[in-house]
Amino acid sequence: MLKRTNKCGELRATEAGRTVTLNGWVDSYRHHGSLIFIDVRDHTGVTQLVFDPDQGKEMYELAATYRREDVIAAQGKVVKRQSVNSKIPTGEIEIVVSKTERLNKCAKPPILPDEVHEDTGSVSEDSRLRYRYIDLRRPRMQEIIRTRHKVTQTIRNTMTAMGFCEIETPVLCKSTPEGARDFLVPCRLMPRTFYALPQSPQILKQILMMSGFDRYFQIVKCFRDENLRFDRQPEFTQLDVEMAFVEQDDIFAAFEQVIRAVWKELLGLEIAEIPRLTFDEVMNTYGSDKPDLRFGVKLYDLTEIAKKCDFRVFSTAIEAGGVVKAIAVPGAASFSRKQTDALGEWVKQFGAGGLPTTKVMAEGKLEGGIAKFVENVAPELIATLGANEGDLICFAAGKLDTANRVLGELRRKLGNELKLANENQWSMFWVVDFPLFLWNEEDQRWDSAHHPFCAPRPEQLHLLETDPHKITAQTYDFIINGHEMLSGSIRIHQPEVQQKIFQLLNISDEEAKDRFGFLIDAMSYGCPPLGGFALGLDRLIMLLCKTDNIRDVIAFPKTQTGADLMMQAPSAVDPKQLDELSLQLKPE
Repeated sequence: MLKRTNKCGELRATEAGRTVTLNGWVDSYRHHGSLIFIDVRDHTGVTQLVFDPDQGKEMYELAATYRREDVIAAQGKVVKRQSVNSKIPTGEIEIVVSKTERLNKCAKPPILPDEVHEDTGSVSEDSRLRYRYIDLRRPRMQEIIRTRHKVTQTIRNTMTAMGFCEIETPVLCKSTPEGARDFLVPCRLMPRTFYALPQSPQILKQILMMSGFDRYFQIVKCFRDENLRFDRQPEFTQLDVEMAFVEQDDIFAAFEQVIRAVWKELLGLEIAEIPRLTFDEVMNTYGSDKPDLRFGVKLYDLTEIAKKCDFRVFSTAIEAGGVVKAIAVPGAASFSRKQTDALGEWVKQFGAGGLPTTKVMAEGKLEGGIAKFVENVAPELIATLGANEGDLICFAAGKLDTANRVLGELRRKLGNELKLANENQWSMFWVVDFPLFLWNEEDQRWDSAHHPFCAPRPEQLHLLETDPHKITAQTYDFIINGHEMLSGSIRIHQPEVQQKIFQLLNISDEEAKDRFGFLIDAMSYGCPPLGGFALGLDRLIMLLCKTDNIRDVIAFPKTQTGADLMMQAPSAVDPKQLDELSLQLKPE
C-alpha cells in the first residue's frame, strides 16, 4: 500500500516540488483529452490529481477505471496549477501522479455525498440514514461531528479545571417515574423482573453528593420512550452536573464558565453579562418560558383599554374575570384575509376561540378584522403596543394563562415565518422562580412542575401546609435563542421536607419506599445541601451548527419512529432468547 504522507486538504503552493502520497475517496472524475483529472477527498478536504500517460501507461490505465467513491492511493509531485481554483484551499496546486493504487473498489453507490442538499431534500432523509456511512463522508457532516467533539472536549477541560470529577453511572437502573416511559430491559437471572434504561442520572448524582464527591459531571446517554420530533431522540446526550454545599448562584457561576468557554473556543466570541428573568416575567411578557429574545413583539395587557370597546368577545372575557392581551407583529399587515383566518384556526389548539386581528395603516388608522370595534381607542391601543404602520395586531381574550399561551405560541410561529430574529445574534438568559407545583384539574391533585426532588424556597416552607400554589421552587432553565438548553434545581436535602412533598404529590409512604427507598435512606444518613443541572448537548450542537434537525448532529440517529435504518433495529429476536428471559409475546 502507498501510505499517505499528507492529508487531502493540507497542501499549498509552498509545497511545490515535493513528492507526496495521498489516500482518500474519488470525489470527481474528468477525462480531458489524454489527461485524467481526479479530485481525491478525505476529512480535511480535496486535492486535484493529474494522470498523464507519459508518467506510466499501467498507472494511467488503472486510473481510467477509477470511479466515484473508490478508495485510492496516489503518489506524485506537487506542482502549481495554471488555472487556480479559488473555491478550495488547495486550489493553487495539483499532484502529477507517478504511482497509484486502488485500495477498494466502490459498488454503484445508492447515494453520493454531493447529491445531498438538506434544504431541497434532493436525497430523502431515510436514504441518508440507511446509507449513513456515505452521508457522513460529506464535509458538512464531518464538520458537525467534529464540532461536537470540540464542544465535549472544551466542556471536559473546563469542568476538570473547576474541580469537577467525571463519574460514570449505570445504564441498567430501576424504573422510576420521571415524566416519560422507560425503556425496559428484562433480566435473565431474575425472571419476570426488569431493569430500566435511565431517563437521567438524577437520583444517582444526588447520591454521589451524599457520598462526599462534592462536584460531579458526566457526558451521559439518557433514554426516553416517547413520541419523537425534530429536536428529540429516544436516546440523547446531556451534560449532567451536581454540586454539594452550594446555593443557586454557585451553580449559575459554574455553568456560565462552561458556556463562555464553549463560545470562546468554538466561535471566538465573548459572552456579555447573562440576565435573569422570572417565570412570571417571561410568561406575562412573551407568553413562553423559553422565548426567543432576538426580537421584540411583547405581550401587552389591554384589559383596561378593552373595557372601552363595544366588542362582545372582550366584554365576556373580562366579566368572567379574564384579560385581554395583544401583540403587534411587524410587517404582518400584508397578510390576506385567508392567512389571518388560518391563524385563527391554528390558535384554537391552544385554547383560543379564535384570533381577533386588525391592521395598522398610515396615519394611525386601523383597518380590517375588528377595526370598527376598537376604532374609538385606536390611538391609545397603538401607543400602548408601540405599533407601527404595517403591523398586524393580534388579540387574545380569556383566562390569563390561556391568553399568554395563545399569544406566546403565535409570537413564536410568526417570528419564525417572518424571520424577525437576527440570525447572527445570540440571546442567552436564565429563567428563575418557577412554581413548585402545578394543579392537575383532571385528577384533582398537585403535580411537580419539574420533579419531586426540587427544593422550595426556605422562607416558603410554611406554605406547604396551607398554600402550595404560592410556593416558588429553586429551579432554573437556561435559554438560548428560544431553546431550553438547561434545566436544574437546588434539591431537597432534609428527609422531613421530602416526605411532605411526597404527601402533597399523593405519593404514599409505601410507594415512595418502593420507588425511591435507596434515595430516602441515603438522605437520612447525612445529606449536604446540593443542586445541579442537565444540559441538552444535542440541542446545543444544533444551535452551534445552525441546523434544526437533531439527527444531523448525531452520528447514528434514529428516525421519528425510533428506527435505526442502517442496522435495521429494532428487530425480532430468536424465540430461544425469549425463552431464556421467561418472556412470551402476545399474539398480533
